[in-house]
Amino acid sequence: MSHRTIRVRQEPPVCFLTLDRPDAGNAINRTMVEELRDALRGLDRSVHVVVLEGSEAVFCVGADFRDFADDAAPAGVDPGDLYDLWLDLATGPFVSVAHVRGKVNAGGVGFVAACDIALADASAEFSLSELLFGLFPSCVQPFLARRTGFQRAHYLTLTTRPVPAAQALSWGLVDAVEADSALLLRRHLQRLRRLSKDGVRRYKDHVAMVNPALTDARSAAVAANRAMFSDPATREGLARYTRTGLFPWEE
Repeated sequence: MSHRTIRVRQEPPVCFLTLDRPDAGNAINRTMVEELRDALRGLDRSVHVVVLEGSEAVFCVGADFRDFADDAAPAGVDPGDLYDLWLDLATGPFVSVAHVRGKVNAGGVGFVAACDIALADASAEFSLSELLFGLFPSCVQPFLARRTGFQRAHYLTLTTRPVPAAQALSWGLVDAVEADSALLLRRHLQRLRRLSKDGVRRYKDHVAMVNPALTDARSAAVAANRAMFSDPATREGLARYTRTGLFPWEE
């Protein structure tokens, strides 16, 4: 199957999903969410490990603000669909591994936090920029807080400042960091390949049952996101930033 926003490579028992919008910083749009969900639904029966990665310079910069550039543009990513994609990564019958290099912002952090394992190289840098635009990462936070705890997620949201890979490791946002993340990934895959698919499925089902926080948070998170992005002033601010590169407080 051909895709417009991702590349898919299945090497059972591993499937590699690569975000592939280089001219947009691998920004998330409706097509990307649909293609990723379709790819996960279409996994080979023998696959029990899914690796999600971006480019060497940019993992994912978050939602594509160009969706708000003019009235004729599409409505943007549906937050319910995006949240469900992250739930798929967090609870699906496979081990999800984020291989992170370069810049990670906003919804990109959501992808990392949703995965079972996050591996990064020393160039990785993580940020939540939403409050700069009068937004907040309502859909990201349940997944992020699961990894870092509430206060670290709260701090990242309020400061909007980038966090380097070493700090992300100390906070639990990522699980391992090395200068050569490709080698780090290969070492992990050597063991993950040997796991039982049925064992992984049973374990992931058990974790989702005993810790339903992500599912429980869905309704409030999605509702908050929809309310924010339906605000005409917010949409105009995003459109203005796309046209001019100016933040809301800049003349």
